[in-house]
Amino acid sequence: MAGKKAKTKADVLRLVKEKDIKFIRIWFTDILGQLKSFAITREELKGAFEEGMGFDGSSIKGYARIDESDMIAKPDPTTFQLLPWRPKERAVARMFCDVLNPDGSPYEGDPRYALKRNIGRLKKKGYTFYLGPELEFFYFKDSKGTEVLDEGGYFDLTTLDAASDLRRETVLTLEEMGIKVEYSHHEVAPSQHEIDLRYADALTMADNVMTYRIVVKEVATKYGCYATFMPKPLFGQNGSGMHVHQSLFKGSKNVFFDPRDKNNLSKVAKGYIAGLLKHAPELTAICNQWVNSYKRLVPGYEAPVYVAWAMRNRSALVRVPMYKPGKEQATRIEFRSPDPSCNPYLAFSVMLAAGLEGIEKGYKLPEPIEKDIFRLDDKAKKKLGITSLPGSLAKAMEITEKSEVVSKALGDHIFNNFIASKKMEWDEYRIRIHPYELEKYLSIL
Repeated sequence: MAGKKAKTKADVLRLVKEKDIKFIRIWFTDILGQLKSFAITREELKGAFEEGMGFDGSSIKGYARIDESDMIAKPDPTTFQLLPWRPKERAVARMFCDVLNPDGSPYEGDPRYALKRNIGRLKKKGYTFYLGPELEFFYFKDSKGTEVLDEGGYFDLTTLDAASDLRRETVLTLEEMGIKVEYSHHEVAPSQHEIDLRYADALTMADNVMTYRIVVKEVATKYGCYATFMPKPLFGQNGSGMHVHQSLFKGSKNVFFDPRDKNNLSKVAKGYIAGLLKHAPELTAICNQWVNSYKRLVPGYEAPVYVAWAMRNRSALVRVPMYKPGKEQATRIEFRSPDPSCNPYLAFSVMLAAGLEGIEKGYKLPEPIEKDIFRLDDKAKKKLGITSLPGSLAKAMEITEKSEVVSKALGDHIFNNFIASKKMEWDEYRIRIHPYELEKYLSIL
């Protein structure tokens, strides 16, 4: 089944019988992007396809109240894959599902449905949204601390890279599940790594990101260590980002490409970039959704905190990669602020919504900034019109709460529940006494 993809319910039923699969896990996410799952037996599979499987939505973060908690999970047969880390002789498969109301209508609180709805808006224009994210993560000795496995750096070879075997097995496992990989390498910080996924359409990629995070963790566990997508686990080192390469296609034509433009960018691409830049502060709470996310979004650690765009400059928020200049299929933009712990269904939704807003309303794209923004003083940044992303979850939420673009992209249910959840997280954080405060103040105050 390596690399193969089921297309229909009949395909799945046949494969389950051929491979003697007893259990199938049904996957979905809560509004924060935490993977949820329950197992059904193969005897229940036909009924699951026809009518779905009922579950209690009141126990899922951001789903239903207890008085309206009945939900239906209907498996998507195109996402059927064996779980390679389970024993072959007792094979287990998984499928992502769509969450429905009891009457069969899509459930507004399902993040996967939110992305489907935004893709549907795009399809009316004849476009397909493609993404290729670069997810970074850390390996530690265990989940109770931050003891690193190595002191390696960017692109270091095996002598300084203790996790080359883990990455190799992770890549092989992903490919066995039909997920294509472009690169894997050691990242800048000690014990930090990156595996880049080959581009796919938005819904497939959001499912792939969820699968990727589970695979990375499962392989780490097999090797007796722990993998984390926490944005900033180590003080004084780079945090982990999820740079998202994106483009719009109409059929086989990349509508971001224009050979007549000096930068090979079409009017559509320029509007898309302008939309991302204008609405970037509003998107930040969705793409960087944890208190810890803002420990990464600080100047000096390669994190893109400045709202500007460039062709090659990696200190800008939006970059147009120049690996293959003039190649239509390779023309794309890279949004660099998201981190790998976000909910991909929601993050991809708001990025697309912001880009479309720029296209539809004809936003004017400012000139690119090719200087190292990290080295510019405040006066120089102000003169160039460079602003910054919000510096804390509280500030980000304050901006997002007023955003019509984000509200429309997520829908009222997810939007309101997400805001409420993040306000609660901020309150929990700010009332706690942290080690820094005790070290700094206890002996002098």
